[in-house]
Amino acid sequence: MQQTSNSTYVETIVIGGGQAGLCTGYYLKKQGASFLILDANERVGDAWRSRWDSLKLFSPSRYVLPGLSLKAETDGFPTKDQIADYLAEYARHFKLPVRNGVRVERLEKQGDRFVLTCGARRYECSNVIVAMANYQVPHKPHFAGEIDPRIVQLHSHEFRNSSQLNPGSVLVVGAGNSGADIALDVARKRRTILSGKEAGHIPWRIESIFARHVLMRLVRFIGHHVLSLKTPIGRKVRPKMLHHTTSLIRVKPKDFEAAGIERVGKTIGVRDGLPVVAGGESLDVQSIIWCTGYANGFSWIDLPIFDSIGDPMHEQGVVPRVPGLYFVGLHFLHAMSSASFMGIARDAKRIARHAEARSRGWKSDRGEEQPETKESAAA
Repeated sequence: MQQTSNSTYVETIVIGGGQAGLCTGYYLKKQGASFLILDANERVGDAWRSRWDSLKLFSPSRYVLPGLSLKAETDGFPTKDQIADYLAEYARHFKLPVRNGVRVERLEKQGDRFVLTCGARRYECSNVIVAMANYQVPHKPHFAGEIDPRIVQLHSHEFRNSSQLNPGSVLVVGAGNSGADIALDVARKRRTILSGKEAGHIPWRIESIFARHVLMRLVRFIGHHVLSLKTPIGRKVRPKMLHHTTSLIRVKPKDFEAAGIERVGKTIGVRDGLPVVAGGESLDVQSIIWCTGYANGFSWIDLPIFDSIGDPMHEQGVVPRVPGLYFVGLHFLHAMSSASFMGIARDAKRIARHAEARSRGWKSDRGEEQPETKESAAA
């Protein structure tokens, strides 16, 4: 690493200190790479700590990152705080070089180096691994600004618990997994209305012993090996899966009825300051939670790598147009499991090896001696 008063050079920079970035860092360190992990949050795990209080993972606690188990009930589903603490311990345990509180505001390329602008600080590197999910910017419908200002509006990204809401009725917009979980949470204390139609549901309870020990393994095998870019069916379904709501995983439609949740159609507009659903009915509610997804958060990448709808163009995480640029953590990067704890390690390992091999080749071209490690010899 080379450092001046306002600039730092390191061979590889990983942007994002969540599970994708830490897992990539784990493999980079095993290879003896020179790297830094930059993360905008003040602490490792804060992206999970900031989610709603009742959030639990859909996968059992045995499916975590390589090298360190989660100290929790073996077959249980970890809470968001358990995951946050696990990630912090992961970074400490492997002594990963994470710099928190560093937000990358611009990524560009000057000559053969990438340049990252982070406030007054500047980083330069030969490889950049963007370790972030597709969904970073909370999305609300364009008419949300027309809602009566006395109605509390929160995106699921901002929601923590019912104490943030006005007394009275709550409209949850969006019947995906987040909307379903949040609606059940809120229904314990408020009259709750759920807007939208779910895109199917898994027909078994994931908490059952059979599901945890048998069905979860089957789901992982399908998501990891069958629905991947190596198979015809994986290549066929990937475009549809990238931009469509997934089926409900934990919640079943009958759970809404049991919780007293009212179902209405899609929220389509505003009339007299109140939300309007399909069919023309206005809903007199005091709070709205928008579970309407996220947009890509890659506007800070000043490189020609995006397609017509703003998705980064890559080949299983490798960006051909800009050598040295990689992605890990994107939905269906290589397989359906790519963005999950069940599958992220495979992508992280492959991208880390690719980046380090490029660094070795880059140094070799310049006549720099390359120490061989056990990992590099095996790669």
